[in-house]
Amino acid sequence: MNSSTTKPSLSWRQRLSQRSGRETLAWGVVLAACLATVWLVYFWTERIAIGKLQASGAQRLEVYVSSLENALEKYDFLPKTLELNRDVIRLLQHPEDPVLVDTVNHYLEQMNAQAKSSTIFISNLDGNTRAASNWQQPDSFIGDNISFRPYAQDALRGTPGRFYGVGTTRLEPGYFFAHGIYQNGHMLGLATVKVNLETLEKRWVQGADKVMLADEHGVIFLSSMADWKYKTLAPLSPAIVEELNRTRQYYSKQLAAIPFVSDRQLGNGARVISVREQEHADTPPKISSSVMTQIKLKSPQGWTFIYLSDLAQAKASARAAAAFSCVLLGFFMLLFFYLRQRRAAVAQKLRAREDLQHAYDNLEAMVEERTSELNAMTQSLSQEIEVRSKAEQKLHITQNELFQAGKMAVLGQMSASITHELNQPLTALRTMSDNAVILLERGRLDDARRNLAKISQIAARMGTITGQLKIFARKSTTSLTSVSIPTAISNALFLVERRLQVENVRFTLQLPPEDIFAMCESNRLEQVLVNLYANALDAMNGSDVRSLRVSVECTPEHVLIHVADTGPGLSTEVYEHLFEPFFTTKPQGLGLGLGLAISEQITRQFGGVLRAENAPGGGAIFTIELQIATQEEKHV
Repeated sequence: MNSSTTKPSLSWRQRLSQRSGRETLAWGVVLAACLATVWLVYFWTERIAIGKLQASGAQRLEVYVSSLENALEKYDFLPKTLELNRDVIRLLQHPEDPVLVDTVNHYLEQMNAQAKSSTIFISNLDGNTRAASNWQQPDSFIGDNISFRPYAQDALRGTPGRFYGVGTTRLEPGYFFAHGIYQNGHMLGLATVKVNLETLEKRWVQGADKVMLADEHGVIFLSSMADWKYKTLAPLSPAIVEELNRTRQYYSKQLAAIPFVSDRQLGNGARVISVREQEHADTPPKISSSVMTQIKLKSPQGWTFIYLSDLAQAKASARAAAAFSCVLLGFFMLLFFYLRQRRAAVAQKLRAREDLQHAYDNLEAMVEERTSELNAMTQSLSQEIEVRSKAEQKLHITQNELFQAGKMAVLGQMSASITHELNQPLTALRTMSDNAVILLERGRLDDARRNLAKISQIAARMGTITGQLKIFARKSTTSLTSVSIPTAISNALFLVERRLQVENVRFTLQLPPEDIFAMCESNRLEQVLVNLYANALDAMNGSDVRSLRVSVECTPEHVLIHVADTGPGLSTEVYEHLFEPFFTTKPQGLGLGLGLAISEQITRQFGGVLRAENAPGGGAIFTIELQIATQEEKHV
């Protein structure tokens, strides 16, 4: 009897233990799957955010690269022009003549002030400086020997010298341009121009970007962060240290390596780095992580631009996504426990009330079905909200890029006429420069002075053309301000002025006697006007009479800008699809069909309207209707 009652009790306990073990294992697997899901959400969100930071950094670096190259190109020709001065040649032939020394010093001082460079100096073939623009200063370069500098050695070998380094006399860093001074094919000495790049660095410091410039050895010599200046991206090898000591490139600077805590490659020259930073001596150091985007310059120096993007926002986005996934998984877990508990309660009631078993079964099925629908609806709504949010962000970005692409397309169509416009003054500058040299050699100083004044006028004209193109090409903001309509019409007309002359188009402008202001954004309004001008000129390509008419009229609430041409006008088919993207009547390759679509969208963002109609006497009229600016808005 005892044995018969003991065996069933042990078997029941064993089954209960096995069941408990299986449930524990199952819950362990579920917990591990949830943690893995949360980690994957965090990882992929952070990776996407880092990719966006990398792309944004690369775009910003392109702007900095262009500004640096433009700053250096201005001084590339200057050393070679010094050999055109006869006093410089005579000084190198008679270095002990005090009158020549004084004359050349004053000449170099004047040239340095006009070129806005740091220093200009003349050296003989031994590297000894004979004249300098800073001759009046106590730490003048006169008497210094520069033969150990790489730029001097390159210039002595007959190649233009280029070098960045810290000056050994004034401890002032700068970029050196060196070129040989020749007479009858024989080198007499060197002309060197030193340019201070610290002005670029000051503009970087004033901005919010973290940008740096490193040389071919990885030494950071320009930086918007003062703590990183004259630091190295990696420890320098003994050979490089010996070379830097020999050339005295950084003279007394201590080139310590940046204390990277971690460094991970991302590809395309980008890296994720962590640096130990200490803001104050009495505070403990902290670890900051950033995305380092790098672009190597195509110049012979082998310099590298570096842009740092803070990872704090990317990590915050990843943490938010991980937290959201935790909340979502927790919701489903609670829902699971709720359903399990309810199912157990229903089963217990069904066992207690066998007569209502069928009714309880139907009720349980209805509850489960409704719960499943709610879960599906909740998940669908969450996904739809997320998709719509991302779509709105992408739409905003795409619109801005599309506006800029349309603007660049207009600039591309005008490139031929602008090139012709610049080639003529360039040819005139070359001829008049040669004439100036001849006049100076003949001693005709008054004629040479008038010649040089004419060269200055031509250069100013070229600067006006390129400056207007830069203003037109820059990206615009979306804030509405009070804009002068006649000024916007004039600025836009400047970009097609050459085409009006070449195509022999008569231009007529009708403006009210007083200046008119409207609420818009000047750069985008000019983009719309340039597009309407270009379309009108294209439409009149085959017309016998070519006339472009622009008029402005005002109502108490609106400003109307009319752009009319004498082309064939708008057919019914063209009018129905006029403002649709990618619709164009131009031959293939001459237009994308985006100009009017972008212009209409820009006008609509101003709160205005862009419409078109056929003119009574032939041709088409496009009208821009904008909100007029009040007196208070004009003074904002």
